[in-house]
Formats: sequence, structure tokens, C-alpha cells
Amino acid sequence: MSEIDFQQLVDGQYAPLYRFALSLSKSEAEAADLTQQTFFLWASKGDQLRDRSKAKSWLFTTLYREFLGRQRHEARFPKVELDDVREEEMSILPNVNAFDSAIVLQALHEVEQPFRAPLTLFYLEQFSYQEIADMLEVPIGTVMSRLSRGKTLLRSRLAGLSKEEVLGNKVVTLQSNRREESNG
Repeated sequence: MSEIDFQQLVDGQYAPLYRFALSLSKSEAEAADLTQQTFFLWASKGDQLRDRSKAKSWLFTTLYREFLGRQRHEARFPKVELDDVREEEMSILPNVNAFDSAIVLQALHEVEQPFRAPLTLFYLEQFSYQEIADMLEVPIGTVMSRLSRGKTLLRSRLAGLSKEEVLGNKVVTLQSNRREESNG
């Protein structure tokens, strides 16, 4: 499409497109943006249209799809004025259920060796099940079983830690749902 044809298309369709965009968005600025974006898309993709008589239909359809795309984006990512937000809502809270890597490694060292080796090879060294099976000279099913049991043992070690553990430079209280059992 030549520059003259493009200019004629803009001259002929800008006002109707703008009115349509204004009826959808109810905002002059948003309508202008939608209209401009529609003509930008026409400039970059309009040559793909086989039947030039359908240009008007293509422009209105494209504008409507752009509007819907922006609506979906706005629904997922709403705009919030920072002046309206309380400071507590802007702060990022630490994950109190997270563990320092040293604590996890210490708990891993407390897991029995038949389970510790597959855990270390799989999660820390990134070996596949088959590679671990070959290294340890055991069937692949045994590797998978030891990984499953090892993870359970590691979780129980981490759950059994004392109430206060060091996380970075902060002392964080870890909450446990376990009840003290009495042997009677």
C-alpha cells in the first residue's frame, strides 16, 4: 500500500474509528490511543489483507480486539495510585517458612546415607534418575523410591527444628503444627 493510499484510509476512517473507540472506552485519551494503535497495526500488517475492500471491517475488528486485550490486561494488572496505598501493603514480608541453605544442608546430612546420596545427586547435582541409578548401581525404581522416602525424611528433620532459627540476618520464629505427644 502506498503512502497516499494509507493517508486516504486514515483520512476516511479516523473519525468513525475514533467514535467507535470512544464509545467502547469512554475516555478520549484511551480512544485516541486505540485508534492510533489500530492504524499502526494496519501500517505493519495491512499488506497481508487480500481484499482491500475489507479494510474498513479489518480496522474496526482490530480496534475492538485491541480494546478487549487492554481490558483483559487491566483486569489482571489493575492500576493503583501509590498515594492511595498504605505503606504496609507495599512492603514485602519475609517467607517465614523458608529455610537458610545451611539449615537445609545440615538437615540433609542427618538423613541416612542410602537416602542422602540420591537426594544430593538429584537436587544438588541435577543428575537424572537413570544417571543416579547407574552411579549407585541400583535399579531406577530404587532411586525413585529412595528419593521419595528421602524427601519425607528431610521434611521431618526440617519440621523438627527448634522454634527459632536464623534466616539471613533475622531471627524468624517457625510455627509448627505438631503437638507434644506423651508416652504413657
